[in-house]
Amino acid sequence: MTLRKAASGGAVSSDFLKQLKGYGLTTAEILYRRPDHHWLLQSYVWQDYDLFPNFPALNEFLAFWHARLEGPLFAVTVAHSNLIKPAEMKAIDGEFRLH
Repeated sequence: MTLRKAASGGAVSSDFLKQLKGYGLTTAEILYRRPDHHWLLQSYVWQDYDLFPNFPALNEFLAFWHARLEGPLFAVTVAHSNLIKPAEMKAIDGEFRLH
């Protein structure tokens, strides 16, 4: 994680800057076959900030896996969530006040 200096003098992480650009937290469970025992499946969990719906970072990682690692992929399950979302506000009793 790298830090950039904010206008207020504090530091802002690169992960937070990605979130402001629309990146969300992406988690992928990767099932792959063991190179020495193809009948045996093993699980690997990958997590990074990525863009929905094309997932360029995940696709780059999977391309690396396919090109450089021996365990053939069996299945990939993906979960994605934008961590920075519009605020949710509800009116109570028909009254809404801002101070």
